Amino acid sequence: MSATSARDPGESPPGQISQVNRPLGDWPRSRELYGRALELLPGGVNSPVRAMRAIGRDPIFIASGYGATIRDVDGNEYVDWVCSWGPLILGHAHPAVLEAVAAAAARGTTFGAPTAGEVELAEAVSERIPSVQMLRMTSSGTEATMSTIRLARAATGRELVLKFSGAYHGHVDGLLAEAGSGLATQGIPASPGVTEAAARATVIVPWNDAEAFGEATERHQLAAILAEPVPANMGLVPAEPGFLELLRERADQTGALLVFDEVISGFRVGRGGAQELYGVLPDLTIMGKIVGGGLPAAAYGGSRELMTRIAPAGDVYQAGTLSGNPVAVAAALATLGRLDGAAYERLAATTDALAQGMRGAALAAGREVQVHSLPGLMTVFFSERPVRNYADAQTCDLDAYGRWCRRLLELGVYPAGRSRRRLRRIKARAASAGARDRGRRSWRPVGHGRPGTNPSMSCCWR
Repeated sequence: MSATSARDPGESPPGQISQVNRPLGDWPRSRELYGRALELLPGGVNSPVRAMRAIGRDPIFIASGYGATIRDVDGNEYVDWVCSWGPLILGHAHPAVLEAVAAAAARGTTFGAPTAGEVELAEAVSERIPSVQMLRMTSSGTEATMSTIRLARAATGRELVLKFSGAYHGHVDGLLAEAGSGLATQGIPASPGVTEAAARATVIVPWNDAEAFGEATERHQLAAILAEPVPANMGLVPAEPGFLELLRERADQTGALLVFDEVISGFRVGRGGAQELYGVLPDLTIMGKIVGGGLPAAAYGGSRELMTRIAPAGDVYQAGTLSGNPVAVAAALATLGRLDGAAYERLAATTDALAQGMRGAALAAGREVQVHSLPGLMTVFFSERPVRNYADAQTCDLDAYGRWCRRLLELGVYPAGRSRRRLRRIKARAASAGARDRGRRSWRPVGHGRPGTNPSMSCCWR
C-alpha cells in the first residue's frame, strides 16, 4: 500500500468490486459478445490465449477491475489470478498509476519527440539492473526481442541464435520454431508463414540439459544465447543449480552474447529481476509487461558499448512511432516507484503461502501434483513426476487442468486460460484468504484424465 493512498488498492471501493461469495456459471452477455466478435476478430479475440480454448470453454468478457478483483460483463466477480498476463503487479486501477496516467494524458498522449519521463525511466531501470547501462524503449516485447536479436547479430557478425525448447519470446518469425529430432537441432517452422530459412537460423536445445547445450555451443557459431532466466511460458521451470552460470560461461568462451528475456521475470521475481535473484548478468536484457505499468511498452538494454550500436548513435536500425510513449512511461514510473524491498518481501510471502496451500489442498484431495513457485510466479503441474523441461511439461494431465480451471471460475477465481499464473504485489487479507479457500474447494471435482501434448496447457498457473 502506498503511504499516501487512502485505502489498500486490494480493497474494493464502494459500489465497485466486492469479494465473490457464491458459485457462478451464467455468462449470457459474454456469449452474445463472443458471437459478435467471431464475425469481426480472428477467433473472436485479439490474442489467442484469451479464447480460453485450452480449458474447454468460450472466453469471458471483462468489464472492470480494481485491486485483486475483476468483474465480467454479466456482473460476475472474480479474484484475478491472471493480472493481464503480467503487467499489473500492483493490481487493477491502482490509484497512483491512474493519477500518473491521467496527468500525463492531460499534457498530451504522444509527441513523436523526446520527453523527460523517458530519461527518468531509463535511469530507474539502470539503477535496478546494473547490466543495463543504456536502453531503448519499444511498444511490445516481440518488438524488443526482434531488435535485440538484430543487435546481437550485428555485434558478433554471426547469424544463429540458440533458444530453449518450450520458451516463447514473442512472435518473431525466427523464434516461432520448434525442435526437430535429436537433442540440439536447428529449428523447423512452428507456424505457417514462417520460412524454413528463418527457422533454420534458430538452434533449439532442451532446457536444463547441460550436455545438449554444451554440444550446441561447440557445433554452432552463435550470435546469441537467448533464455528466460526464469522460464515461465511452459509453466514455471526454474534453472537447475549451475545452469545459468553455464550459459554465462559458454557465452564468454564462444563469443556469443548472452540475452536474458526478462519480459515476465523483470521487476517481478526481484527488484532487479532474475539476474539479481541468481547473480548471473547477461549482455543484453529484454524487458516488458511491468516496464509499461499496464500500458503497451517494452524495452531492451545492455552495456553502453553494445547499445551505442543502435541508431542514431550507431548503425543498427530500429525505430518506433510510439516508443517511449509519455503515458506508458508515466504508468511505468508510478509502478516501479512502489516496488521497494518491502513490497517484494510481501510478494514472496504471498506466493509462498498460496503455493503451500495448493500443495496441501492437492494432497488432501488425493491428487499428486508438482507446485513450482518464485516470488510473484507459480505453476501447478498436473503431473506425478518432477518437471524440469518442456518434454516433462508436455506429459501433464490436460483434462484435469481444464476441469480445475472451469471449477475455479464457478467459485469466483479467474485462472489463466493457458499456462500462466501471476500474483500482484498486495492482496487484501480477505481476498487472499478467500482465494485460498476457493482454491482448496476447486480440487474436489478434478479427478484424473488423459495426458496432453500442448505445452501451453501443461500447467495451471504461471
